[in-house]
Amino acid sequence: MTSSWHGLMENGGRVPEWPYPVRYEQEQEIETDVLVIGGGIAGCWAALSAARTKGVRVALVEKAATVRSGAGGPGGDHWDYAMTCPLMKVDPFVQCQNIIDGQSGYSNGIGHAIECQEGYDAFLEIEKMGAKMRDTNDEFVGAPGRDDKTKLVVASRYGQENNSLRFWGTTVKPTLKKECERLGVRIFDRIMGTSLLNERGIHGARVAGATGVNTRTGEFMIFKAKAVILATAGIGSVWVFNTELAGISTFRSRNASGDGTVMAYRAGAEVTMMEKSGLLYLGTGYKHKIDSGGNDPVFENVPSVDDNGKALPPGYGVSRDAVLKGEFSLPFWGDFPGMSEGWRKINWDLGYQEESTALAMRRCFEEAGYDPTKDLMMNHTLIEGSMPAHFRSPDSMNDRGGVVVDWNLRTTLEGLYAAGEQMFAPAAHGYAAATGRYAGRKAAAYASGASRPVISREQIVREKARVYAPTKRKEGIEWKELHAGMARMMQYFCSEYKTEKLLNMGLDALNEIEEDFVPKLYALDPHKLLRSLEDLNILTFSQLIIRGSLARKASSRPLNFQRIDYPQMDPPEWKKFITLKLVNGKVEVGDLPHGYWGDLKENYEAHNKDYKGVYAG
Repeated sequence: MTSSWHGLMENGGRVPEWPYPVRYEQEQEIETDVLVIGGGIAGCWAALSAARTKGVRVALVEKAATVRSGAGGPGGDHWDYAMTCPLMKVDPFVQCQNIIDGQSGYSNGIGHAIECQEGYDAFLEIEKMGAKMRDTNDEFVGAPGRDDKTKLVVASRYGQENNSLRFWGTTVKPTLKKECERLGVRIFDRIMGTSLLNERGIHGARVAGATGVNTRTGEFMIFKAKAVILATAGIGSVWVFNTELAGISTFRSRNASGDGTVMAYRAGAEVTMMEKSGLLYLGTGYKHKIDSGGNDPVFENVPSVDDNGKALPPGYGVSRDAVLKGEFSLPFWGDFPGMSEGWRKINWDLGYQEESTALAMRRCFEEAGYDPTKDLMMNHTLIEGSMPAHFRSPDSMNDRGGVVVDWNLRTTLEGLYAAGEQMFAPAAHGYAAATGRYAGRKAAAYASGASRPVISREQIVREKARVYAPTKRKEGIEWKELHAGMARMMQYFCSEYKTEKLLNMGLDALNEIEEDFVPKLYALDPHKLLRSLEDLNILTFSQLIIRGSLARKASSRPLNFQRIDYPQMDPPEWKKFITLKLVNGKVEVGDLPHGYWGDLKENYEAHNKDYKGVYAG
């Protein structure tokens, strides 16, 4: 067998040459009005929204391929908080406040206000573009949540009702890309953004564009822009890098390496909530989990049974003793055949097959002959068990740290905006769509009246030297070794329980990696250069996590944050956001009060007096 790398070597085969021309350090310069970095759901919406402003040129930079990139690229099954939909029962701003209260104040009130007020507008708008958003073919007549008059399908997920709509998520990204192209957006796929350019190279000054590297040719990209929108999503691979046991520590794209947050921070923007973390949503295969599970239809209303077909009790009541005594048999299963036909059809034919695993579901399950009317599905969450406490993440897909924004979704730097998961405490698909759409029109309005900024050649030269340093070496350490070492330090020193000494030891360890091992990092092709640059962002992101953890001298249940040396849980004086900003080469710690956005309805309306709702063009 020669199709594998091992087979190639065993049979004396030569290592294949890099299939693209390598053009390290060669420059390409692009000038635009609005530059969007990140081509996921938020980024595409930002680009097409900005492009609808007359006379505004827009460029979109995406590290992968825009047509399927990002968390929503493969699909999506529910559009949260479309509160202006006639089927919803709660006022948008009441729902927004409910979200904030549910997160104990550690929420992005601005982003959620936009989501709740404009999410349904975005839903209807993408339907006009051609995405399938309702049951127009009458496939689900009689199924739970299906409204016969509008043919919309309301989603009941996680025990919540009437705040989400089902949609055919596999149709979304191709539709967004097509609309971007129709509107004249210049799309640059396979380009990793590496830095933001400040006007005249002055740190903390207005953002004047960005730099990037082509991940296939290694060519250096210089983008000049009047406004920049960051939409590069979040990060997952901080605490775990172990391909044998648990893979990369994220169920998101491997490309999500905190690029935008780190770029913004390096340019002088404020970030917050960096200290928040949680256990991974990732199976490790270490052990059976036999002390929880239950039979509540919490996720997609799929009941659970044990290996003998015995229904698990309501709630989370399967105790370890019950399993050890033989009352329940492992493994546990999702009982699709036991569901009503309507719920099964909604969950399998629409929910599961349109979610972010949609393409894999169709390929793997359907081709294998899986039949949900006859076959159970192993409940991997229950069978694989709880994660070790040191297998952490900057908190699943939502509610992690990110950049601080105002009511225009502008960061603390002039000319720099953020959308979707780029912001602190973000949320899911509807949030990304609504905030991307909003940021696009705000950035375009700013760019329409802004002067052309002056970039600094000196800043570009410094960035080129940083970017291409790994290509100058032929030996040392590669990106996997560096990543594994950083993850190990985070496991040791910034895990479940924290102390001042542990955190300072961790910061020292990361600084040592930066000073002693990063200069040994080498990359033999543009792909490995991409991974190396991602590692450098993960390193900075890890340092920010520890700095945020050092700054918060109190424990906090909502932040899943425990300081042994400061055990008091959520004292009133610490119910605030901790901010970090780079000033003159040093980290400046600040804070923002919960609810810094003020009255939600008043401020939204004050900043959107000319907003006319759904695009009618």
